[in-house]
This record gives sequence, C-alpha cells and structure tokens, in this order.
Amino acid sequence: MKMIDGIKFVAFDLDGTLLDSVPDLADAVNKTLQALGRPEVTIAQMTTWIGNGAEIMLGRALSRSIEVDPDLDPALHREARQLFDRFYDEGGHRQSALYPGVKDTLDALRDAGIPMAIVTNKPAQFLPHLLAQHGIADYFVDVIGGDTFPQKKPDPFALHWLMEKHRLAARELLMVGDSRNDILAAQAATCYVVGLTYGYNYGQPISASDPDIVLDHFSQLAEVVKLGS
Repeated sequence: MKMIDGIKFVAFDLDGTLLDSVPDLADAVNKTLQALGRPEVTIAQMTTWIGNGAEIMLGRALSRSIEVDPDLDPALHREARQLFDRFYDEGGHRQSALYPGVKDTLDALRDAGIPMAIVTNKPAQFLPHLLAQHGIADYFVDVIGGDTFPQKKPDPFALHWLMEKHRLAARELLMVGDSRNDILAAQAATCYVVGLTYGYNYGQPISASDPDIVLDHFSQLAEVVKLGS
C-alpha cells in the first residue's frame, strides 16, 4: 500500500467518511416532504444527493434530481430547510453509526500525536451533538461545518484556514473523505487526500476524482500515514 511521509495533521469529512448518516438524513427529509405534501424519496436516492450541504440536498429532494430545478420556489426551499432542521434535530440521529474501524484508527492517530479536525458541509449546529453521541468529540481540535465560513467544500478555504492556524505546509496536511468535494478541496489546497470507496459520491467511483490514495476500509488509514515511524 502506498504511504505518505510527513503528515502532521489529518482533516476528516463526516458523513460517508466517519459516520453512516444517510438513514437519519433520509428520515428527516421524508418527514419534511410529507409536511409539504410531496412524495417521499428512497435511501438510494438520498445516498446520491448528500455532500453539498443541507440546502442543496433539500433542493435535490424537492426537485427529485441531483440537478436542482432552477425554477424551484425559494419560499418553498426555505420552508423545507426550517422543517428539515427541526425533524433532523428531533430524530436524535439514532439510526446513524460509525463505520467499522473508525474509533480504533482515531485512537491510533491520537496516540501518535497527530492532531485532527472535522471539515464537513453538514450545518455546524448539528455537529456537537452528533460527535458527542458517537463518542468522538474529543478527538478533534477543530470542527468546521458547512456554514462555519462563507465558503464550503469544494472550496479549499477551510483547509487553508487549518494550515494557517496550525502553521502547516500543504503537504503536511491530509484530507480524508468520500466525495469529489473532499478531493477537489484538497487538490485546490495542494494537500494530500485519501478517497474512501464506501461513502456517498453521487453514484460515481471516488477514484474518478483522482485522490492520492484510494482506500476501501477506514482502518487502512493507519498504514497510509505511517504511524509510529
């Protein structure tokens, strides 16, 4: 397996990378659609619509397509977002689960003295509860949501912010994610990037976005960053 030398910091996406969250997202979206008198969507559809933040995800659900209808009523879209936020919060995220190997690998990275952060397009308001609920809040020195900054992935702003804050060279930072937004953000920031095959990437193989390394299992990450070397 290919290894990367000199990594001093690792940034992780959340949904589809650390956490299988599509059941809870689909449940909240379907409750939103029911409240609006719209037909429900399937888990399979939702899996291809996640990754660009709640606004675009809801636009896709209302449009029933990965391409948001340009004529979608803005007032309807705003109402959908308000409903979704309420239903997603009330649902308690009880159907979401960490992927296999996540905690053990985070433990290994922490034990090796490598700081970590979350860089996700999920709204920041949901992150503290989600991370605490799944027992991973204490691993991360920074938690960046999709609305923490004006720009979200694939914009590299959050990665540049991490590099500046922690005084990192670009090639000392590793981004780990499951979608092309993660890959594009890392490439724009000129940092290393690992793409995971098991997450949510609009129905496309993650290898098509040309990450530095493609992994099938989260636990393989410990080999990539050469822990203990």
